[in-house]
This record gives sequence, C-alpha cells and structure tokens, in this order.
Amino acid sequence: MSAQSEHSAPRSTPRLRVTISATPGEQREHRFGETFRIGRTEDSEVCIKNEYVSRNHVEVSFERGQWSFRDLQSSNGIFIGDRRVEAAPISQTLTIRLGIYGPLVMFEVEQPPLPEIVVPTGNETLGHYIEHYFGSSATGPAGEHTVILRQAFAQIQAKQKRGYRAIVAALSLAILTVGAYALYERQAAHKQKALAQDLFYGMKSLDLDIAGVETLLLNTRQGADQIRVYQNSRRKMEADYDRLLTALHVYDPKITEKERLVLRIARIFGECELDMPPDFTAEVNKHIAIWQTSGRLARAIRSAKDNGYTAKITQELLAQDLPPQFFYLALQESDFDPYISGPNTRKGIAKGMWQFIPETAVKYGLRIGPLVDLRRPDPADDRDHWDRETSAAARYLKDLYRTDAQASGFLVMASYNWGEDQVLPLIRSMPANPKERNFWRLLSAYREKIPQETFDYVFYIASAAVIGENPRLFGFDFDNPLAYLDAK
Repeated sequence: MSAQSEHSAPRSTPRLRVTISATPGEQREHRFGETFRIGRTEDSEVCIKNEYVSRNHVEVSFERGQWSFRDLQSSNGIFIGDRRVEAAPISQTLTIRLGIYGPLVMFEVEQPPLPEIVVPTGNETLGHYIEHYFGSSATGPAGEHTVILRQAFAQIQAKQKRGYRAIVAALSLAILTVGAYALYERQAAHKQKALAQDLFYGMKSLDLDIAGVETLLLNTRQGADQIRVYQNSRRKMEADYDRLLTALHVYDPKITEKERLVLRIARIFGECELDMPPDFTAEVNKHIAIWQTSGRLARAIRSAKDNGYTAKITQELLAQDLPPQFFYLALQESDFDPYISGPNTRKGIAKGMWQFIPETAVKYGLRIGPLVDLRRPDPADDRDHWDRETSAAARYLKDLYRTDAQASGFLVMASYNWGEDQVLPLIRSMPANPKERNFWRLLSAYREKIPQETFDYVFYIASAAVIGENPRLFGFDFDNPLAYLDAK
C-alpha cells in the first residue's frame, strides 16, 4: 500500500524523493524541490502520526548545492543505524530513523536527465565527413589534401595508443599500489586496535593488583612503595593507550559531543571504547530520553546540592580510588533520600541512601536499629545516617570492583543491584580477568538471562552520568554536579 505526492521545485534544484515506511507493508512517497519539515503536526509537509515522531522533528533543505537534514531539537532524536545524529548531508541516498524505534525515512536525490546534444552540420552530416576522411572505408584514391589529413590522423592515433597504454599501465600500478597500501593500512589499524585493547585490559589488571596491594600492605613502607611503582606503570600505560586511540581516530572530530560523552563515561567506568557492543550507545540514548521526560534527575541533583551530599559522597569514592561518577548509583537507589525504605524482601528491608539490606550493613560495620523490620526511619540504625552508610557503600563498591567485577564499573553496578541471586553467578562463570570478564562480555554471553531490572539499572546510572557531564547539552537547567572536582 503506497501513496505519492509531489511538490514543485525550481529547475536548478534536483528533486528529492522521500519514502516513508511507518508501518509494515505501507509506504508513502513524496517529492520535494524546496525546504520541508517532517513531524507529527498537521502543518508539517510530511505528517507522520507515530509515538516516536516529535511534533516538529526534522527539517530538510537544499543549500549550497546539496540536500541536507537537521534535527529540530526533537526529544526522540534522529538515528542513522544505531548512531544518533543532529544533522547530515544527503549525497545520493540516505535512510534515517525517527526515534530509536520509530519509522524509517529514505531520501533519494533524483538525477535530472542529460540533455541531448545536437551538432549543427550544414547540408552534410558530421558522420559523412568522419567516414570520408578517417573511416574504415577511407582507403581508396584520394586527393592530396585528403591524403595529408589521413596520414596526420594515423600518426595522432598511433601516439594516442602509445599514450593510452602508458596511462593504463600507470593507472594499473597506481591501483595496485593504493590497494596494497589500503590493505596495509587496514592490517596496521587492526593490529593497533588489538594492541590498544590488550593495553587497556592490561591497565585494568594492574588496577586489580594495586587494589590487592592496598588491601594487604597499605600500612607498611614496602606496600606504599610497591603501590607507587604500580601507579607509575599505570600512568605510562594510559598515556600509550591514549596515543593509540588518537591514531585510530576513536575520538574523531566528526563524532558529536554527545557521542564523545558516551565514550568518556564508558572509559571512566572501566570499559574499553574499542570493544563496545554496537547497540550500547543507542541504549544509553534511550535511557537519556527517559530522563529527559521526567523531572526526577533535576530534583535529585538539587537535593544532593542543597543538603551537602555531593562532596562527602565523592570524597569517600575517591578515597577508595573509585570514579566519583558512582555518585549516580546513590541517585538511582534513592534519589538521595537518606531515610527511604525499600520493600520487604526475604533479605529484609533495604534502608537509607544506598539501600543496604541488613546482612550487607552488618558486614560493613553498620549498626542495625530496633525498627529493622519496619519501613520507617530509625535513628538507631546507621543506614539512616547517610554519611556512615556512604562510607560503608564506598568500601562495598571497592570490594566488588577488585573481586567479582574485575575492575569493571558496570559489572559493579550489576552486582550491587542484584548480585546474590542472579547476576553474580553469571559473572563468576566468566574467566577471572578484565579482558574476559567485563560488561560487554556479560551482555554478549548472557543478555537473555540478565534481569531487566538490572539491565535498566546499569543504563540509568550510565545515562545519568553522561548527562551529568554536560546537563545543558541535553536540555537540563543545572550544571555538572561534579565539576568542582576539576577545579581542584
């Protein structure tokens, strides 16, 4: 089932064919020669009634000799494959998706027909003269003028053939050279990527060694010296890794700032940018869009700022050599409410900003109050003292980081959310090294077994951390709550 409409265009503008695939088996086709908009409102030149299409979603225009599109600050975004884009040129054909699961829109620039070339010839056709002087039948008796023309043409032909052979040989050599160089470049890039991945996971292994030495020998002179040696080695490895990323153009200037922030947060939480699943960025963007439709994130950040939670939380995290962005784990657990109580479960009632169950609280030195079985604040319970629970939470996160999670921040989050029952057995079934036990490998091997709550939990924290790096870029009216750390 299809529909078609056409819009007038100046003769100098190539028409743009627009095919909409909003539902299976149904297509609509339009042709444009001037600027138009796609959206959900009736006044859009292309109106698409779909929940993933924003009211004013995208504008398409012809400027400086080329068609291009731009996002009209839609909440659902525009995707090419799994990558969200703000704008892009339309060189010949291009397919975009409106919203991460929305309709497909295919653009195709129509090429105008080539004009027919007519050669004026007078009374005789041009073909007549060509055949007379230079054709295959031009071998009979001829006048002096004709003979001279034929000889000159024969010499020119001979020179051209020699020239063509030289050009063809040179082009063939150039093609072989370019092909060989391209193959070499691909092989070199592949080796560089493999080297960079090995280097990254070597850094994570060193992180585990440092954490182990800190636990065993921190209070001795020998332990402190060994830690400094490890830390110097790690800094050198990180510098080498950054140089490889530059050579591989991972943070290419062509990628958007939002894409750059997703890579940065993955790196901060201990995951390799070169090993990311293809749909990771799209999943982060999906959860960013959920945050954008709610006031929850802004309210929680304001609460942390107004009550002085931010500095204490980041101080405790940094004291354990953990990324301060684990700050957003407390946000996901409680919205920074220090007196919140979770539901009653077989493990007891989780309480406080970090939602410790009684068993974990006792393990990390927190006192359990007499109201342990009631969903209400308890002044005698250390979990309702956010500063004490924060200190315990930082130590718990560090223990997960250096043992089961193998220096993967995202695995730490998954373990924290639902470790004892479902996630930790999956994690422990993987080899105990950062290269083979990380969040990417967990998703690849066990995505269908990971509880949806845990999957969303990790992406809510990751997406909140991405937003937190530059909130105004994502449409929020607050500043990075952790920006003060950069000024130190």
